[in-house]
Amino acid sequence: MDYGLSEQQIMIRDLCRQIGDEKIRPVAAELDKTEKFPSEIMKVLAQSDLFAIFVPADFGGTGGGVLDLCIATEELSRVCAGIAVCYAASALGTFPIILFGNNEQKKKYLPDLASGKKLAAFGLTEPAAGSDASAIQTTAKKEGNYYILNGTKHFITNGGDADTYTIIAMTDKTRGARGASAFILEKGMKGFSFGKKEDKLGIRVSSTSELIFQDCKVPAENLLAKEGMGFIITMKTFDMSRPGVAAQAVGIAQGALDLAVQYAKEREQFGKTISTFQGIQWMLADMATQVEAARALVYSVARMIDKGETKVGKESAMAKLFASDTAMKVTTDAVQIFGGYGYMRDYPIEKFMRDAKITQIYEGTNQIQRNIIALGLIKEKLAKD
Repeated sequence: MDYGLSEQQIMIRDLCRQIGDEKIRPVAAELDKTEKFPSEIMKVLAQSDLFAIFVPADFGGTGGGVLDLCIATEELSRVCAGIAVCYAASALGTFPIILFGNNEQKKKYLPDLASGKKLAAFGLTEPAAGSDASAIQTTAKKEGNYYILNGTKHFITNGGDADTYTIIAMTDKTRGARGASAFILEKGMKGFSFGKKEDKLGIRVSSTSELIFQDCKVPAENLLAKEGMGFIITMKTFDMSRPGVAAQAVGIAQGALDLAVQYAKEREQFGKTISTFQGIQWMLADMATQVEAARALVYSVARMIDKGETKVGKESAMAKLFASDTAMKVTTDAVQIFGGYGYMRDYPIEKFMRDAKITQIYEGTNQIQRNIIALGLIKEKLAKD
């Protein structure tokens, strides 16, 4: 479908498609097997200015927006979602600085992130605080010109490989969610180390690690906005980043659909290709329709954000929910079309199914997305009444 993309956006799409086909596809299976962080691919993306597309022009970016990021993430995910999330997770860690950083913080951190010289990560999740972001236990105590951080984050994408970290910690536990604050940390700060690297079902090439803070001294000027703003910063960041997760899901689904169509045209049973069987045709038709519907929703929400809409929590949740459920459904159907071969690692389709599952879980489970959507509907109704 024609989504009215700008010349810049078409160029991003075509460039990412080329990188995917030429640089990523030949190594995707091996990287998935070895779980090696794709540093060389990240360098290719950096040299192609793809880390700049979501950063303001005043700070080294190209001044694009969320739709540009979604297009890039979708195209990379068509080939390897693990590599795509290494890229998109840097955007997640960068968004809080773009949204809430002061001019000095932006000048210090954004140019290196926009150039891809450094990668970013976002540290919220903890062993006892996943979907319940208000239950975080990591603390930040003010001592003179520093904050002293203590605690552990886990399941952090790009953990250990990123250079710049946005971390949510409690500055006042008595205030609950209103006592959380956000800080910019740098790899190498004293008292900041990395723990266990997770062995995952999917997106295996991406690093998912523990972050450990033991009396970690963070300069007071690294506080984002002001104390008590951590929860708001998190929610506003997710409003911007969830369409990116949705775009990842669309890319996974599209990649699986492409493989399923190709296989159906080649696989012969009963003297004819299985693409001639009505049962397979109907499956492919449903898969294609679901993918296109998900893409239309994701692009629409991204455009809302880029136009400056501020109340997009409900719509962002809808995009993430629908696209990730679509990815799981489409990849499962694609494996079914491959039959027994789809279950074997000699064929690429099983990786798409493994990679799809996480999109229903991270940046808020799909059950949490349904809560957000329902709450938004109720609030809108109350406001009208």
